[in-house]
Amino acid sequence: MALDDASALIDFDSLIDEEERMIQRTVRTFVDKAVRPHIADWFEEGVAPRELASELGAMGLFGMHLEGYGCAGTNAVSYGLACLELEAGDSGLRSFVSVQGSLSMYSIWRWGSEEQKSEWLPRLASGEAIGCFGLTEADFGSNPGGMRTTARRDGSDWVLNGSKMWITNGSLADVATVWARTDDGIRGFLVPRGTAGFSAHDIHHKLSLRASATSELSLQDVRLPASAILPDGRGLSAPLSCLDEARFGIVWGAMGAARDCLNTALAYAGERVQFDRPIAGFQLTQAKLADAAVELSKGLLLALHLGRLKDEGRLRPEQVSVGKLNNVREAIAIARACRTVLGAAGITTEYAALRHANNLESVLTYEGTGEVHQLAIGQALTGISAYR
Repeated sequence: MALDDASALIDFDSLIDEEERMIQRTVRTFVDKAVRPHIADWFEEGVAPRELASELGAMGLFGMHLEGYGCAGTNAVSYGLACLELEAGDSGLRSFVSVQGSLSMYSIWRWGSEEQKSEWLPRLASGEAIGCFGLTEADFGSNPGGMRTTARRDGSDWVLNGSKMWITNGSLADVATVWARTDDGIRGFLVPRGTAGFSAHDIHHKLSLRASATSELSLQDVRLPASAILPDGRGLSAPLSCLDEARFGIVWGAMGAARDCLNTALAYAGERVQFDRPIAGFQLTQAKLADAAVELSKGLLLALHLGRLKDEGRLRPEQVSVGKLNNVREAIAIARACRTVLGAAGITTEYAALRHANNLESVLTYEGTGEVHQLAIGQALTGISAYR
């Protein structure tokens, strides 16, 4: 008897508790009803579904692993399972949620003042407001410490100048966490939509993450009050701590995309007939499906292990790098292999494999390229930094 879901190969459900399963089922049902019927059109049209924000907020998915201020306060594994189901729908959807919760909200929750938290976190948690995170610049991705965006004091105010690139949710955001170089090192600032001199422009002609808003932020003599600075975030370690939160979601999300590709290929192979038999009965097809299922299983187990470590407060940055490097790399390989099972039909938006593969090319690059994570792991192994 065939399995109805590829993750059942290793009985993954038995490794999570009932509350975690309930959260996973709830998010999967939402994706099935609200996302799957429309995602192919959103992707083809290059539309980011802003209207989903209120529904995602009502489900408690924004900042769900944070405590207080209207956040759900779930454990890390539950957050990971939600990311898995969201990215099974589309990487752009998971990016929307993880940028909102793990970058925008986490930066305020971890480094902000009580006034900033009270003002923004409840609105962001409910989906009433959208946030983004401005760290990357056109010339400084893997080396964010070289940023050119500056903030200088002018009386009691701060004046920001510069630009940020490849910013998810940028044009949708009601508030941007922007990191800038100051005389006191790198600091974070909250920049509300509508602030004079601040603008966001969408990046078009993308071949990946098309159902996601990707923007450039421009700051020209943006004047902010002293209350806009994140008081507890000093130095590059502050924004990098936020990125570790978001990367954890990617570890899980990539496996959601991979699972969706494999389940699609399994269903198609069981129905597609060539040479008078379903292609699922051919040895070469079964080899592709088996290899994909093994890598999916390993990735799920790795994600779960890292989630348990995070819940115990023992997760280290290099361990997140292991998860992000492996799971995204393997998810792309699974998506490509599943596309070949689908044959010519696999290049259309009727099936998700090539859409997932295209999206995962962005996921491989953002929040630390594969090469940077290799070097982070190499430094942990050898004690020697290869990029400084």
